[in-house]
Amino acid sequence: MTLANLITLLRLGLVPFLVYFLEVSPTSRAALALFLVASLTDWVDGYIARRFNQATSLGALLDPLVDKVLVTAAIVGLARHGVIHAWAVTLVLTREFLITGLRTAAINAGVVLAASWTGKVKTATQMVAIALLLAGVHPWGDWLWWVAIVMTAYSGLEYLWQTRRIWV
Repeated sequence: MTLANLITLLRLGLVPFLVYFLEVSPTSRAALALFLVASLTDWVDGYIARRFNQATSLGALLDPLVDKVLVTAAIVGLARHGVIHAWAVTLVLTREFLITGLRTAAINAGVVLAASWTGKVKTATQMVAIALLLAGVHPWGDWLWWVAIVMTAYSGLEYLWQTRRIWV
């Protein structure tokens, strides 16, 4: 087990605590702190994997999966408190399930579907928007959340276009 993978697993281990504190309040300082730490470890594990040649198949699978679990936990918690709309959560989750299915189909077709630049921007935008919303920073958090929604839809459509030969 590499250090990068251990950090990814640490991020996953923070999610239940995030869920707990989000149940207490959508602007809980503890929820914000946990989300920020978890988000920063996303960058750290990637940096360590690249810098110290610790990239593994397990890490390539775990890292985006844990990102999805973290973002899902946060946005469901925010929606439960009425901070964001449930339809936006549905859009994000639909995109994530769709892309996961496309990745699986691509693997079965012998094609590696690498993370796109827009997908990475989407994740970063979601994480910053969520952090601002958890911090109670309005209207900036609200505005950036809308940008994240647009990026979510756009990157999903981009993946569909890139994989059209697989599913058509």
